[in-house]
Amino acid sequence: MADCIFCLLASHKIPTDIVYEDDTVFAFNDMEPQAPVHILIIPKEHIESVAALNENNSGVVAHIFEVAAKIAREKGLDSGFRIVTNTGDDAGQSVKHLHFHLLGGRSFAWPAG
Repeated sequence: MADCIFCLLASHKIPTDIVYEDDTVFAFNDMEPQAPVHILIIPKEHIESVAALNENNSGVVAHIFEVAAKIAREKGLDSGFRIVTNTGDDAGQSVKHLHFHLLGGRSFAWPAG
């Protein structure tokens, strides 16, 4: 989508601090980190949210989790990390492009924190 901020970042039309990139996935440091490590991992294909996943595009989620595990190892998150995605306005999805937050480097509480 032409006006999607994450599409613009993934296509290098807006500069960002890239952590990982391949043909399918783009990962970058969050501009407002909530933990010492806070990386957003997105598909390059515009998918609005988890609710928009289907049999034609859901394979990207497995790849995103493979990338998340690789990044977590590289960042030394051996004691644990959290992966979060929000779907829809009520869940707090602020950018309508499927994305996963990889958070680590501190302890977390449940369900908040």
